[in-house]
Amino acid sequence: MKKLAILAIASMGVLAANAQTTAIEKTNFGSNWSIGLDGGVTTPLTHHAFFGSMRGTAGLHIGKQISPVFGVGVESAFGVNTSSWYGPHSTTAFDNSYVGAYGAVNLFNLFGGYNCGTRPFDIEAVLGAGWGHEYRSKNPDWNYFATKAGLNFNFNVSNKVTISLKPSVVWNMSDADVAKTSAAYNANHATFNCQVGLTYKFGNGFKCVEVIDPAIVMALNAQVNNLRGQLDETNAALAASMAANAALDAQLQDCLNRPAPAPTVIKETNNQLNSVRFVFFKIGSSVITADQQPNVEMIAAYLKNHPKATVEIKGYASADGPADINERLAAARAESVKNALITKYKVDPKRIVAKGEGIGHMFDEESWNRVSICTIENPE
Repeated sequence: MKKLAILAIASMGVLAANAQTTAIEKTNFGSNWSIGLDGGVTTPLTHHAFFGSMRGTAGLHIGKQISPVFGVGVESAFGVNTSSWYGPHSTTAFDNSYVGAYGAVNLFNLFGGYNCGTRPFDIEAVLGAGWGHEYRSKNPDWNYFATKAGLNFNFNVSNKVTISLKPSVVWNMSDADVAKTSAAYNANHATFNCQVGLTYKFGNGFKCVEVIDPAIVMALNAQVNNLRGQLDETNAALAASMAANAALDAQLQDCLNRPAPAPTVIKETNNQLNSVRFVFFKIGSSVITADQQPNVEMIAAYLKNHPKATVEIKGYASADGPADINERLAAARAESVKNALITKYKVDPKRIVAKGEGIGHMFDEESWNRVSICTIENPE
């Protein structure tokens, strides 16, 4: 027993050096039960030949693991009937029995911390108490209170199956005197037992739960609150943008429903005009679009009906963009109208004067200044 105690203490010391704190998920009453069979030998602790008085034992145990460290259970052990011990012998297959409850402490998990898995090997300290009984053939059977202390050297084959070596001492707590009534630890009334146990475990064991630092939780909550605040600000900004868009859409619809205002034309005071036509262009373009083609056709029709009439085409550009580009664009717009009259309507080029006037300021609406002003002059 001394050697077993020294081995257990040494194992606990090694594990304590690597101890760690682990949070275990709570379990219910129906989890982490086990059942097993025990078989081995028993012999008196003193006053008898150790091996000569040895006999076989068999038993059953049922356990419940409360935590990775603590467990409880009930067990039984029956000594096989032999004639090796002195005194009256039983006429049954067993001459003594022990039935009791026990508590077990897993020393590895206690001092080394639960490693969230099944260790290949661990050691348990076991303390128990129960009912002892001796079967006698001539005298009345003897019932007594007994206590037990021992170690379980567990070899965990898997997370379900464990094979254990179980050395222990069981004390008959009755007094060594004849009365045999008062409790006493007496080596003369004790047996040494060594059993091998086979245990099957039910359930999935204990699961580790990660412990989160409260400071981390507070920091995450602060981030969540900050994001919620940003979300509220974003929603408010979105609502404001939607309201602004609705107002702009209403203004756009109002503008679309209004009749187009008549263009304001600033005429030169010294210009004697019989007829003026306008050909408007898109920004940055000198191409005559389909909607402006009728204006060119009107000029061509007038020139056809009045053979002596001539036309002067002045091209203009709006103030958008660089000035040198606008100068070329104004000239290109005048030439575009001239070329249309010549190529499409076969007007004599001698009857047409086209020139660019640069940036125009004739109209209040800036887009209307992208224009070719065609002034028809008829001497008749």
